[in-house]
Amino acid sequence: MKKDTKIIRSKIVNDTIYYINKNIELNITLEELAKKNSVSKYHFHRIFKEETGMNLFEMITSIRLQKAANLLIVNKYSTISEIANACGFNSHSSFIKAFKKKFNNTPKEWKKDGYKKFSQEIIKSYESLEIKEKVEPTIKFCETVKCLYIRHKGYGKNITNTWQRLLSLSFELGIKDPIQIGIQHDNPTITLKEEASYIACIKIDEHKFSNLPILEIPSSICAVFTLKGKYGDVLKYMAYIYNEWLPNSGYEAKTIPSYSIYKKNHFLEKDEFFELDFFLPIKVIY
Repeated sequence: MKKDTKIIRSKIVNDTIYYINKNIELNITLEELAKKNSVSKYHFHRIFKEETGMNLFEMITSIRLQKAANLLIVNKYSTISEIANACGFNSHSSFIKAFKKKFNNTPKEWKKDGYKKFSQEIIKSYESLEIKEKVEPTIKFCETVKCLYIRHKGYGKNITNTWQRLLSLSFELGIKDPIQIGIQHDNPTITLKEEASYIACIKIDEHKFSNLPILEIPSSICAVFTLKGKYGDVLKYMAYIYNEWLPNSGYEAKTIPSYSIYKKNHFLEKDEFFELDFFLPIKVIY
């Protein structure tokens, strides 16, 4: 495969996954995405399947279900129908059927306490998800952030390679001392590490890299947690924030993913320690 072809295919997939996450509540069609990427429906379907191993609608459904599974846990005042609609399911019956197939629970069973049994097997894969001390956030409005990024499948130490590639790219583009941002799409207590979605990002000020993957983190009210620790502790903090702090906070999560702005990036530091601000997009319960 020629280099230019590989770049084009990669951009199509990256732009598509970004669009799905950004517009998760909308009815997204093959025709729409093919048109956005200036290819035929046939070629779009083939490229997406070859690059991701999934067809388009498998990917859309998977992203929607993972978001819904988290919101059913943390947004205790939202109804099942409200969460289904927020995640793009137009049919209540199709949502229940798809959810049951993936999580072996109906949404009602999951929301009640079914997720706890599901989580047990995942939590066993961690040494521990307990944190030494609970932390309280600052609530503030956060502006839109424009980023250059590389997407990474899974959450493990091999993310280091993704960060090294991204920083090498930033050097080639003349971006000095870039602000490093990690986007975490998933709740670690209900997502296997190898299936987690992580995005390594650097902040950019201008949209002048049109041939490269660009995303925007939308503006939002956020709960901002200032965290310190070593490799592995971020997931512990996320488990606490999602499962303990958020359900009792008077706020609910949005479909916008959480993200971290690193002061010290544990994927790049030899001692594997981090200092970061963790941003959780939220809305007020009223």
